[in-house]
Parts: sequence; structure tokens; C-alpha cells
Amino acid sequence: MSAPPALPHSIVILGGGVAGFSAAQELRARGYGGVLTILSPEGLPYDRPPLSKGYLLGTEDSAKILFAPARWYGEHDVAVVASRATALDASGQNPSVTLDDGRVLAADRILLATGGLPRRLAIPGGQHALTLRSRADADALRRVLVPGARIVIVGAGLIGAEVASAAASLGGNVTLIDPIDLPLGPAMGEHLARRLHAMHAEHGVRTVTGLPAAIEDGTHDAAPHLVRLADGRSVPADIVVAGIGITPDTDVAEAAGLDVDDGILVGSDGSTSRPAIFAAGDATRTRRPDDVVRGGAARRAKHWEAAVRSGQAAAAGLLGQAPAEFGAPWFWSDRYGVHAEAVGTMDARQEPGARVVLRTEDGTVTGVPAAAFLLAEDGRLLGCAAVDQPLVVRAARRIIDRGIIPDPERLADPTVDPRKLAR
Repeated sequence: MSAPPALPHSIVILGGGVAGFSAAQELRARGYGGVLTILSPEGLPYDRPPLSKGYLLGTEDSAKILFAPARWYGEHDVAVVASRATALDASGQNPSVTLDDGRVLAADRILLATGGLPRRLAIPGGQHALTLRSRADADALRRVLVPGARIVIVGAGLIGAEVASAAASLGGNVTLIDPIDLPLGPAMGEHLARRLHAMHAEHGVRTVTGLPAAIEDGTHDAAPHLVRLADGRSVPADIVVAGIGITPDTDVAEAAGLDVDDGILVGSDGSTSRPAIFAAGDATRTRRPDDVVRGGAARRAKHWEAAVRSGQAAAAGLLGQAPAEFGAPWFWSDRYGVHAEAVGTMDARQEPGARVVLRTEDGTVTGVPAAAFLLAEDGRLLGCAAVDQPLVVRAARRIIDRGIIPDPERLADPTVDPRKLAR
């Protein structure tokens, strides 16, 4: 029997987002006692989802969104360095990173958890659009979200919809622009996506289907900006916000010669093309066991829980251990006082012959959709999306993870206790 691999004496984690913090937490949970450092340019690691929710609304402060208070890092012997890595030397067995203040940190292993960068509007005047990715971004946006402000949000996905909800509740005059009629259709399924999208109008948010072509200097109604659409229509704006997703932050990895293709290419344990370098979170893209990059209909996982799992898996990989088995993917979104979530996949395009089973609030065909289930042709549950139905989603997750073939009639019946669906 071969001896287990030697544990690294020191590990440096680049990035204080959810993947980086989850990796540090998991390393200590697995008994790692070596030197552990997190490079977090913004200071103590914090959670990003509240930035478009409670933090933007002012109901949560900077202390509330921290993953852990300062004392946790002392208790777990984790050093946090508020510096940014500008270069990575991955050429040997003892890699190092150069910091923006000129210091060089060497370590036995390095984990890249550099996250993603907000996509910018690649149109004339696109530089005028604000984005929301960091706490500083949220602070800047909150200062201009004043009653009566004309706010144009480009992108009606998760972030765009949540910003629209917050801006409307703060008294803004909000217009939400997206190139497709039904944003979140593949993520939530048609029925729940329609219910969620209709909530914008119910809360005074104007929705426009169109493709922005330029942000011009405004002359109409004394607005500082005019968002010009490709079909010639225009929308006056005091503030323009771009919520069109993220791109993986791979600059340091690419410069160091790691394999990168729409993300740092990693194995299921976070391993990269360099033996001493691992990567996790939004900056990565996972290879299949046959070494084929996930492509086509598959996407880079960009949700919060996926980043947690990625960090945990990379922590195991750093120690030469097997990562835990994870179940069906899950995400959530809060807007207009409701909690939407989905587990598995609701994209029927990925499964020929799949059908949707709908659970309405009152059990009638014309009732308000509360949950939708996507069933494969053989009866397997592929996914579930719901609004304010956490027990239903939890049951659906158990059904998917255990491979249970559910009864469609029970799924559709709102009188059936969700806790009994997985039995």
C-alpha cells in the first residue's frame, strides 16, 4: 500500500468570496493544521447575495454580511491579507504569488478563488452603466437610488430583477430591459418564470423587451442619459445599471500558463494543469472524467451553492483526499417579498420527452403557480422550481438525490404534505 501524499505545510487562497472562504473552512474542518492565508482585497470575506437584497435596501449592514466575525479567523488560525495578487509563479513545486504592494508569498499549494467580474455593456456609452458585484458597488448604487430617480436596468435575470425590486421599494421609477420575453425561463420553467416576471408590473416596474444599442447623453426630460434600443426606441435614465452576468477572473491564471477556456479548467477536486495549483468557484470550469471540457448545453456553475461546493471539493483536493458527494444543484432569489428557488434543472430542452407537472396554490388548472416539476420520460424527477414553497423544494431535492420515482398526482396536489412527497 502506498503512503498517503504529504500534507502541504502552507496554503494560500486567492480570493475572499464564498469559494475561498468555504475552502478555508473545509480545510480546518478536515483537520488541516498548516499555515493558511486568504488574500482578500476587501478585508474580511463577506457574502455577496445580500448585496442585491438586504444590503442594498439598508436592512443589513457590512457586519451582517460577513461570513464570520474577525475572532473566527484568530480561533482557526487563518490569516487574512487585504491585498490583491498581481502575479502567480506556478513554474515549480513551490509556487508563489506577488501582491500589489510588491510582497511575495510562497506556499506549498495555492488555491485560485478569484471569482468573476461583472460583464460590461459592450455598446457606445456602456461605461456609464453601474454594475453590482462588490460591497463598494452596492454602496455606490445605494447612494443614487433615491425616490423619483429614473433607473434603467439592463438584464432581467437574477441580479437585474433583484435590483429592480430594491429600487422600486426605495421609490425609484424603474425600467427593466431584456432582449428576451421571458427571462429565467430555462432556470425556473415557463410557469414560474411568467409569475415572477409579471411581478415587476405589479410593483410599478416597467418591462421592455429589446436590445440596448447605446447609452447617449440625454436631452429628453433633462435626463443625463438616454438608453437607445436597437429598434430605435429610447428610455431616459438618471441611472443605468447593467445586470448581465459575470465573466471568470482568469487573468492571473492565464499569465501563469494554466489551462483556461471560459474559466480555469479544473477536475472535480479543483486540480488544474499545474500540480501545486488548485482553483474553485466562479473562475473555474470543470472537466469531465474523460478530460472533455463541459460545453454545449452545459454551463459554468455560477450560483452561490455551486461556489460553496467547489471550494469544499478543492479543499479536499489540496489535502489529497476525496471530495464529498454533492446532490442536485440549487439556487434562490428574493424579490418583491417572495422567495423563489429551484433545484435540479427546469430546462426541458435538455431532456427530450420531458413534461411539466404544475402545483397551483388552490389546486385548480387556472390557479396561481406555486411549484413546477420537470419529469423525464421515464418518470424521474429532473427539477423543481417554486415560489415560497421551501418544503416542496427540499422534498424535490431528496427525490432527485435518491432516485425516487414520484407520483405526479401527489406532486400536483397542494393538499399533500411536502414532507411526504419523498417517501
